[in-house]
Amino acid sequence: MPYVSTDGARVFYTDSGGHSSSVVVLSHGFFMDLSMFAPQVEYLEAKGFRVLCWDARGHGGTVAEPNRPFTYWDSARDLLAVMDAAGVDRAILGGMSQGGYTILRTALLAPERVQGLILLDTEAGDSSEEQRADYRQLFDAWTNPEVPLANLADGLAPQLIGGTAADQAPWRAKWAVSDRSAITQAANCLIERESLLDRLDEITCPALVLRGEFDGSSTADKSAALAAGLPGSGPVTTILGSGHAANWTDPEPVNDAIGGFLSRLANSSAR
Repeated sequence: MPYVSTDGARVFYTDSGGHSSSVVVLSHGFFMDLSMFAPQVEYLEAKGFRVLCWDARGHGGTVAEPNRPFTYWDSARDLLAVMDAAGVDRAILGGMSQGGYTILRTALLAPERVQGLILLDTEAGDSSEEQRADYRQLFDAWTNPEVPLANLADGLAPQLIGGTAADQAPWRAKWAVSDRSAITQAANCLIERESLLDRLDEITCPALVLRGEFDGSSTADKSAALAAGLPGSGPVTTILGSGHAANWTDPEPVNDAIGGFLSRLANSSAR
């Protein structure tokens, strides 16, 4: 399996392969890993796209220096390193939740390498003090081995994933055998991220902003602010009945929205 070494991490990624010049790179959400994009990878491969997915620091197969702080700017550089390792000069970037925080920063760091953005259940702002306090409480409990993980998962899975118990089951199983301390630095990164709302107008590439109707994290107002701030975005696409991980729980309408965006992007590039 491919890895790339970056400043502070050994990043695990997957590559669907092939020589297509149409490449999509997907960045996952917190407490998840690259496998959350399995429905999108299958769909995109069938459409002729080459697809790269990668695990963020503190998640999946990526190994990060345990006591080394990092930011989503570092994650953006990890993403660019994955593209370099795969020989990809330019790509369409997709990101769910924290993956969206990363790809927005990638577009600011290296706009010439970004053809478009697929922003799934994410936002551009920072966390309020109340949200930071809630995050700290959750992460303190998560990294405490004396706190039963099953109890935490009971509250987290419906909020983070949504859908049915069957949709949530694979993630609960992964959490049950995970190294609970691995998220420590990733948690700090999430809590302390800065707002990009005042920089969105610098990101001029085409963008799709999509959210699940009942996503309590990336709310309708936050998604609307993200779409309004991006010059290349249209209105927010809402997946009815979905929660925070709409791409996992309701892949068909999400894939349809992604496919429509990619078709429009290809048509505009051909002009």
